[in-house]
Amino acid sequence: MRDVFSTHNVFSRGYIFLTYDIFLATGGQEYIKLYKKIRIVVNLSGNTSTKAEQAASSGQSSGLLPTTSAIFEKCPRFRILVIGKVGVGKSSLIDQVFGVDKQQIIEHDKPGEAIIDKEFTSPENDRFVLHDSKGFEPGEVENLTIVRKFIERRRNMPDLKDQLHAVWLCFQIPHAGGRLLETGTEDFLKSKRDGTLGDVPVIVVLTKYDKLIEHVERTLDEASLDESSDKALDELVKNKAEAEVQDTCIGPLEEFSGSDIPHATISTEKGYEETLTHLIEITESCVNQHLAPEAAVMTSVAQRVHPGLKIDALIKIGKQRYWKALSSCPMFKKHQMQDCLRVLHNDIIDVWNFRDPHHYLRSQEFRDLMMKMADKTQAGSTANPNTTLKFGLSMVGTIAGIVSALAGPAAPIVVPIAAGAVVVVWVRDVYKMSHVVLQRFMAYIMHLTLVLQTLFIVSESRELTRRAIKLAVKSYSASSISEEVLTRIQDYVGGLAVLEHADKDTLDKIEEMMQFYKIDGAQITELAAQMSNLQTNIYLLPDEPW
Repeated sequence: MRDVFSTHNVFSRGYIFLTYDIFLATGGQEYIKLYKKIRIVVNLSGNTSTKAEQAASSGQSSGLLPTTSAIFEKCPRFRILVIGKVGVGKSSLIDQVFGVDKQQIIEHDKPGEAIIDKEFTSPENDRFVLHDSKGFEPGEVENLTIVRKFIERRRNMPDLKDQLHAVWLCFQIPHAGGRLLETGTEDFLKSKRDGTLGDVPVIVVLTKYDKLIEHVERTLDEASLDESSDKALDELVKNKAEAEVQDTCIGPLEEFSGSDIPHATISTEKGYEETLTHLIEITESCVNQHLAPEAAVMTSVAQRVHPGLKIDALIKIGKQRYWKALSSCPMFKKHQMQDCLRVLHNDIIDVWNFRDPHHYLRSQEFRDLMMKMADKTQAGSTANPNTTLKFGLSMVGTIAGIVSALAGPAAPIVVPIAAGAVVVVWVRDVYKMSHVVLQRFMAYIMHLTLVLQTLFIVSESRELTRRAIKLAVKSYSASSISEEVLTRIQDYVGGLAVLEHADKDTLDKIEEMMQFYKIDGAQITELAAQMSNLQTNIYLLPDEPW
């Protein structure tokens, strides 16, 4: 258990231990507890650092804890029920959205088992838990009863972490004239409409949209093919496909569930990534509307298809606590700057939820890279932020240029780590309000966020390597965006006359910049297409030291 300050729970016969409490009791090596007649031993292996070192890493020694700690304690995982018949594409959907190995999901879903109560979790993404249910077959009422009772049980559980946060009801888009809904599905939708299922969001997911597109393309008349440009042809096909979805899917759905049933048309094939970002946007919006805010944050944290939602969640978390401390709040006063930075750093990487089993993003080497970047100074404005290209599309070109410039298949990516003098300034100084300190902290937040957004493009849900992280850092540092961010911050901080009254303005400025540079859902498919060849080159090479 490498990160002993995670908020995961250890369960044994109903007795619950928070790993943080275990760590405090034992110094981080082994925890032994007698519960009734059961001897419970928890071995905290994989990290031999001392209790003091671990406390310093988390911020506990300073009394500063990441805002995400409280959120994860209340709701450590996004809990979802996925309903659908075999072959509808559930495993591929979960694989793509949450970044887990499809084979794990298939092995979990064994035919013939009553599996709805079985929790599927994966070490590849420990921020979601899946419940799976087969679809509703014609004339069968047993599974409908099972699903209703399961939803009711979960709804009545007192803790948010045990409640169901969303339901995806999956159908394959039928061919023209095909039947979408069976009797059991109709009854389920009626239950949702009349309130029997409670507030749990139910989102209808119409799968294999790519098959419908192919069908429409095959049935186009020759006149349309001859007279239309490629762009016009694509628009024609899309319009015809949407019309067919409306006739064969949306109309029947609204008949039984009402006109406000949330739905998304998706494909897990290459070229349709934007459909998945649309699905997770709808899901997060529904969860935010009907459940506690922590569940909505966990929806964004758990998913791995939409970087824009990560930034939106980070803004929510940042506004709750520590961003308020950058100018005048006493929360950071009398604390060392390294402790203040640490909680900001951990909040940000917690939200991005990368597959990082070696904790590279929490390492001192990575922190030093970010300190060096945030410590840069720049005289005057050198770029016009209003002319900036979209972050993701412009960054791909920078990444490609760096990859192609490497001299040889195993050429190392060189990124200078912070010099000793810089580290001393950040580590030893006590937080004191000043324009320089405010600039550094704002720069750290923005640079780290946008480095991780770059890493999102580079990694594509794969396990992180130091090489991939260094590539993201180097690409962001080499781009004009890193200079523009610093220019914006310097112009803002330089214009502040009185820091004591800058709290709200500072929050608004950070949010404004994050929103300006975030990757929205509309860019995702184009980004994926441009990165497809680069992804292979990046991850074929062996890892390298810092």
